[in-house]
Amino acid sequence: MRYIHRQIESVIKPLLDSFSSLAITGPRQSGKSTLLTQTLKDYQYVTLDDPITRERAVDDPRLFFSSLKDKAIIDEIQNAPELLSYAKMIIDENRDKKGLYIFTGSQQFHMIKNLGDSLAGRIALLDLMPFSMAEIKTFKDLGTTEEYFVQACLTGSYPELVTNKKMDVTTWYGSYIQTYLERDIRSIYNIGSLRDFQRFMQLLAARCSQTLKLSEFAVDLGISVPTVKKWISILEACRIIYLLHPYYNNLGKRITKSPKIYFLDCGLVCYLTGLKDMGHLIKGPMAGALFENYCIQETLKIYFNNGKQPQLYYLRTNNNLEIDLLIEKSFQKVIPVEFKLNKTPNSRMAANINRFKKVFSKFDIDQGWLVSLSEQTFPLNRQTVAINFTDYVQKLSDLIISW
Repeated sequence: MRYIHRQIESVIKPLLDSFSSLAITGPRQSGKSTLLTQTLKDYQYVTLDDPITRERAVDDPRLFFSSLKDKAIIDEIQNAPELLSYAKMIIDENRDKKGLYIFTGSQQFHMIKNLGDSLAGRIALLDLMPFSMAEIKTFKDLGTTEEYFVQACLTGSYPELVTNKKMDVTTWYGSYIQTYLERDIRSIYNIGSLRDFQRFMQLLAARCSQTLKLSEFAVDLGISVPTVKKWISILEACRIIYLLHPYYNNLGKRITKSPKIYFLDCGLVCYLTGLKDMGHLIKGPMAGALFENYCIQETLKIYFNNGKQPQLYYLRTNNNLEIDLLIEKSFQKVIPVEFKLNKTPNSRMAANINRFKKVFSKFDIDQGWLVSLSEQTFPLNRQTVAINFTDYVQKLSDLIISW
């Protein structure tokens, strides 16, 4: 099976020339190991998924590091986070050497964040997500935005699902969830009932693209609000979900304060909610929410694949003004974006963007973007352009690179 080049490759090598080490996190099976072993063949590869290797490393960390070559990839570091303190000592002793170690993990756990804080300027942090639309295009050209949306929902974006035509999607996701629960959750976090946690994921998937209401989940599952908060944090750390927070800059008390929930893979949403066919996907009750989730997940990948942290927000006021996405360019300078599951965008769909510009006229607000299933890009009015998805991805990529 041929290797599909990842967009993040263009970021990795320059970082290794500038930093002593690199940490790449991302959800399990997003392709971290394949990416590194295919593109950095001069690095020794060691995985801590191997119980014998892990036991030896934990028992004698100094011997473990002394046995490595000058440059090494240490995979699944979350299985032995205590090794990071020894790595820190070695990196501090070799400050002039670049690209010594690359750590990967299926979670953004606190140890890596702390390592990033303590080795500021000497370690770079990246996130690798499942395939983006642009990466899938290099493997198979599906044609329209609608076809890529359907692919993302009914097949998913994980590399194995995209590249292996014989793979049964339902079986794969079932195994993925079971492995995730058993290996990444039970072994590291004390979450209580795995059955309740899986039910929580299903409820969360059914409410993708909605504001997070902790008390509703607590009532539905018969658990406490602090437990819901803890479970949300776990799913965030494992890069299963993303919380889009409301815009905050001097907008006063009129703004909804709760974040909105998005999954980083629409295929997982469809699996958890039992959605399996195109008819229900395009015309069912979750259609609009899934398209919005798809647009947000692809937007996040643009940032992550360029080594940037997202500066993304949404807006909802108490008088029902809502903007799906605000892309912050600088302080009080934003691009308003609306997502519509529609092939014929019109000026009425830009009403919220027009209203946003009037209500918050003190802000520096760029021309708004209305993203839909349309394959054309054209102006709707002076305030908003209807932009097809490919142009949206390219325009945002160019902007991020220029920042």
